Amino acid sequence: MLLIPAIDLKDGHCVRLRQGDMEDATVFSEDPAAMARHWLEQGARRLHLVDLNGAVAGKPKNESAIRAIVDELDDSIPIQLGGGIRDLDTIERYLDDGVSYVIIGTAAVKNPGFLHDACSAFPGHIIVGLDARDGKVAVDGWSKLTGHDVIDLAKKFEDYGVESVIYTDIGRDGMLNGVNIEATVKLAQALRIPVIASGGLTNLDDIEALCKVEGEGVIGAITGRAIYEGTLDFRAAQERADTLSESE
Repeated sequence: MLLIPAIDLKDGHCVRLRQGDMEDATVFSEDPAAMARHWLEQGARRLHLVDLNGAVAGKPKNESAIRAIVDELDDSIPIQLGGGIRDLDTIERYLDDGVSYVIIGTAAVKNPGFLHDACSAFPGHIIVGLDARDGKVAVDGWSKLTGHDVIDLAKKFEDYGVESVIYTDIGRDGMLNGVNIEATVKLAQALRIPVIASGGLTNLDDIEALCKVEGEGVIGAITGRAIYEGTLDFRAAQERADTLSESE
């Protein structure tokens, strides 16, 4: 079970939002590259970056901070990045810069042809991010709920060739009230590709619950507020997950 620290970038700083609200941001670091180094030293084996300004603007807005993080880590662990990625040129630029995986979210739902083209052009490097509430997919920073069923859409994108799916329960993200294990497992069971859980990870109980369903195809979990506010010790959590995975 891979625990993936999140670095959410807003105005060049590392922040966390509550419920996706850009006006409800807590700044945790003004040096995202140093934060990335910290998580690497704590045992992280992958990093999750989000360009929050980019997600709102529909184009990259924190590229200098992202490049600083890539340079700081120097290929030591894979980096996955989302936020404001709307064209193939942006994907190519990020991959050339050293990002390992590009996450396409809202654009995948609104413009499936773009996702299809991205999977064809950059096989093995495209992750789709699906944010849902009560099984329905949300777009535009969670402000709009679509009529799309998350499992139906994920299956369609799997056929396009996405590498994996990040599933966020938007009712729980940033709220520290537990991962929606049931919905995450339901999605993973319907797919052949891996699912990464996101939203609500709070403590070691969540880690243990996730490790129990690793065999269903849930390969990892993104963690943000919990590791920044201290309800979860990242190093201890990854070590616990490794122990549980080995014992399965």
